[in-house]
Amino acid sequence: MQAKVVLKFCPDYTADVENSLREGLEEWGGMSTFVKPGQKVLLKVNLLMKKRPEEAVTTHPSVVEAVVRLVQEAGGIPIIGDSPGGPYTVGALQAIYTKSGLREVAERTGAILNEDVGQTTFQYPEGKIIKSLTVTNCVLNADVVIPISKLKTHGMMTFTGAVKILFGVIPGLLKAEYHLKMFKIPDFADLLVDIAAWVNPALSIMDGVVGMEGDGPSAGKPRNIGALIMSTDPFALDVVATDLIGLKPEKVPTLMAARLRGLTSRLNEIELKGDSRSLWRIQNYIIPKAVSTNFLDMVPLPKSVKNFVLNRVRPFPMFEHEMCVGCRDCFNNCPPKAVTMNENQRPIVDLQACIRCFCCQELCPHHAVKLFKPWLGRKFIK
Repeated sequence: MQAKVVLKFCPDYTADVENSLREGLEEWGGMSTFVKPGQKVLLKVNLLMKKRPEEAVTTHPSVVEAVVRLVQEAGGIPIIGDSPGGPYTVGALQAIYTKSGLREVAERTGAILNEDVGQTTFQYPEGKIIKSLTVTNCVLNADVVIPISKLKTHGMMTFTGAVKILFGVIPGLLKAEYHLKMFKIPDFADLLVDIAAWVNPALSIMDGVVGMEGDGPSAGKPRNIGALIMSTDPFALDVVATDLIGLKPEKVPTLMAARLRGLTSRLNEIELKGDSRSLWRIQNYIIPKAVSTNFLDMVPLPKSVKNFVLNRVRPFPMFEHEMCVGCRDCFNNCPPKAVTMNENQRPIVDLQACIRCFCCQELCPHHAVKLFKPWLGRKFIK
């Protein structure tokens, strides 16, 4: 049976977002198909860091408010939550809720802002690459999970959307440990697929009205797309989203990991409903280009030689000290502790220790970390 994805045209956030979502959800019989009266519904948004809505880093409050109202209409109790990058504390959550505009959404609608920062560890024998998970209590305590992702590019994983957003069920700084254990991109992609399979969201919704291109998920540029996308299959949703911006599924590690498990990963496996695809003519969307180094695993070379080659083909973080304010977020959140601070409290990276997870670039609040692509590496990119 084909996965169904509904694509709705929404030119900007001043349009009737709620009505567009309502029309799209009628393909499944409305929100009441997924939410029953009295159920606690976690709206798992993208709250990567403390950013204003117009910066296109976080899920836009207009989309979140529309989903809140549809959940309430179905009799559900909406709870807005996420585990952002950095420490998972009540103070950090409160600051991001305020900056992102979601506190105002809660005040207007009566939705609950999650402030439970507890976590639970359990065995997960079904996982392919990980056999236990530690997740936030807010996802465990929910009756229904509806992720509301943001359409963005990603320096490490090329694309972040309906699947990658679910990494946010891992609490705070524990994400760094997962990065350190699964530092190879295929392994990290398998981890994300494992997490998505465990969460098994009832419905996934994507805010693609304004997305992000270039050095996402935080340092790229906002780009108007005009799309609201929804599906019961997060992988199918990501296939449609990447098609909109001209990104082939073969370039997205999570979709390739899904393909190896027999999950949806191709456009011809999807029943596309809603508005005509011809409404979207997104040209020259800027996509980060990753360099595959898997070929080195098949070559019998000394580790020192492999490292020498890797450091000349793989992108690496470059710190622009004139933009840096010495906040130490990169230092505090580096999984392998490859970042140190110099005498002027400016970061320096040890490329031998760096695992290229780009957490430093992702979490820098001042865009002082750029991804440098070596000339030899660019020659591997087609």
